[in-house]
Amino acid sequence: MLTTIKKTAATQPKRASRPDGAATRQHLLDTAGQVFAERGFADATSKEICERAGTPMASVNYHFGSREALYEAALVEAHRQVVGLDELAALTAGLADSREKLHAVLSRFVGLSTNTGLPWGFMVMLREMLSPSTAIPALIEKAVRPKAAFLLGLIGEVLGLNPKAPAVQRAVMFVVLPCVAMIVAPKQMQAALLPAVMKDKDALAEDFVRFVMAGLDALAIAHRSDNHPNG
Repeated sequence: MLTTIKKTAATQPKRASRPDGAATRQHLLDTAGQVFAERGFADATSKEICERAGTPMASVNYHFGSREALYEAALVEAHRQVVGLDELAALTAGLADSREKLHAVLSRFVGLSTNTGLPWGFMVMLREMLSPSTAIPALIEKAVRPKAAFLLGLIGEVLGLNPKAPAVQRAVMFVVLPCVAMIVAPKQMQAALLPAVMKDKDALAEDFVRFVMAGLDALAIAHRSDNHPNG
């Protein structure tokens, strides 16, 4: 009998690693993102995530290590859904003038604020902004800092200042925060209070770019004395 067992085992094909491992991980991440968007991190359980994903209960720990690590991954993905670093690079590729590059980036940001079909990442990020979690440091390092460096460099070029200059950091804040406010503001409120805004999305983007550029021009003049390598 032992000989039969050995022969059977020898003729059995070796089990290959599952080719759908990456797909399962991504499916679990997408499902978790939807649950986190609906319930927030505190109320989203691994059990519900796995049930909705149709995966075994151990899937969260197998693919991510823990529910906390899964949430961290969902936050990073959420930030990418809002705007990814590769997307920013693609928007500015082939544009030589820094003002044209910024125009392209700002138009994209404003476009996000008028988009009604937003993915789950927007709600996850909104929840995180309203109630920051312990995953914030990881989010900053993995997702926010690289894009902040990109914007600091771009706006530094527009201002003619070193990206590390305090004036450039303030300028990035002045540029980005209004975009965030427009993105998270309820669309129903915008439509009720400022109906003309939503009716002409192209005009909204163009006027916002004019507004930002005029402000940056004023800052460039005010901080012209800082225009040196160690500014």
